[in-house]
Amino acid sequence: MNMFGKRLKNIREKKKSSDSKWTQEYVADLIGVARSTYTAYENGTKQPPLETVNKIADLFGVSTDWLLGRDSTSSSHDELDEEIKKLLNDPENGIFFKDYLSAPEEKKKQLRDFMKFLLEQEKDRKPGDKQK
Repeated sequence: MNMFGKRLKNIREKKKSSDSKWTQEYVADLIGVARSTYTAYENGTKQPPLETVNKIADLFGVSTDWLLGRDSTSSSHDELDEEIKKLLNDPENGIFFKDYLSAPEEKKKQLRDFMKFLLEQEKDRKPGDKQK
């Protein structure tokens, strides 16, 4: 399975874990291809045309670069989301995030995006290294 297929399957299964309708057939219908064609995309035995890659990226809310394996920053998207959840739920960070829960969703998203940026910048830094 190629990078595109792995990422496509992973993101669909993540959606499916929270909403069972996200089957291969459901996604295939949404992007306008046969289920067997979509299955081939996930298995890496067939590459979709650019127009279909764009539809898939829009459907799942990811970049085409991430789907194609060109954007390593977003490849750790799920791991960053988990790390951010841990930070938000850590009582020691309560003062810093005191208004997070009552903030409008747009502000919450901005904070999560900023935290992702910071975590990505610091991911390879070792103790004692200067900050970038």
